[in-house]
Formats: sequence, structure tokens, C-alpha cells
Amino acid sequence: MISEEQLDKFRVSGETIRVVRDGMEVNDVHGIVVAWDESSVVIRRPNRRVVKLSRVYSYAPVSEERVNPLEDTESNHS
Repeated sequence: MISEEQLDKFRVSGETIRVVRDGMEVNDVHGIVVAWDESSVVIRRPNRRVVKLSRVYSYAPVSEERVNPLEDTESNHS
């Protein structure tokens, strides 16, 4: 789960982030952090629509390489 400090850093900087929800890159959400609570984060997408996502997803700047959440679980089963 992403920490309060990380979320606040993203909100203050206004940096575009990537939210990785599953193994398919097409399902990633790009946008800026607007608000959050104990269990969710509100992201404003480039088209100005707002989405509310779970904090358990992977949050990282768009400038960083995408991390596939399924790679960790697949490597543990091999």
C-alpha cells in the first residue's frame, strides 16, 4: 500500500503518475493525485475525469519504467 508521504509528494509536485492495476499495460491509469483516504486515491486523468482507485495498486511516476505486478508472483512459483 502506498504511504501518506508518497501520496503527498505526488500531490504537491503535480507529477503525472502511473497506476498499475494488473498485468496489461492498457489498463494502467495515468494522471495526477488529487486526494486520498485510508483505502483509496483520487486521480485526475488527462481528460479531466476523476477516478477513485484502491491504495493497494502500484503507484509510480510515468517517467519510471513500468513494473508488472504479476512478475513477482510468477517468479515465486517457478
